[in-house]
Amino acid sequence: MSLINLHSVAHWPQQRGPWLILATSATILVLIALWFQHVQGLVPCVQCIYQRTAMIAIALFGWIGVLAPHYLTVRLVAMLGWLASAGAGFYSAHHHIYLQTKANPLFTSCSPFPDFPQWAPLHEWFPNLFGAGGLCTDIDWSFLGLSMPGWLRIIFAVYFIIALFVLATRLVRLQRL
Repeated sequence: MSLINLHSVAHWPQQRGPWLILATSATILVLIALWFQHVQGLVPCVQCIYQRTAMIAIALFGWIGVLAPHYLTVRLVAMLGWLASAGAGFYSAHHHIYLQTKANPLFTSCSPFPDFPQWAPLHEWFPNLFGAGGLCTDIDWSFLGLSMPGWLRIIFAVYFIIALFVLATRLVRLQRL
């Protein structure tokens, strides 16, 4: 008997429960980020906003999966969106750690404004959610020796690995049919 029933994992995308867990966990993480910003007074930097945007995207794609997991198109959009958002979030968190630890602070700076597309200036539409003002090189919070982007890099990696595992298991299972 295996630790994880691969047949069950292959069917996760067709069930609401796994999508609900994904959507809820990402939504909770966004709410925690907003609590850090608006209650604890930690001002997010541009990289923080990019990571927040990726987490919001994971939540949104999770909620899309919750809506209609029995439709192939919905599953594909939700699955690929989850995978891409987790990858983008991991990249941003990794780059943020580089800025905090390896880059020369005299020659490293980040823009005070996120680089959203002109057709969707989220930082202007929703400044309390997407507005930046902090410095990317500052470490204002840490837990167990990791800064916030350090924890987010782990979280995004877990989301990405789970997405790949579910997708690979599903593809292998479908090929056996």
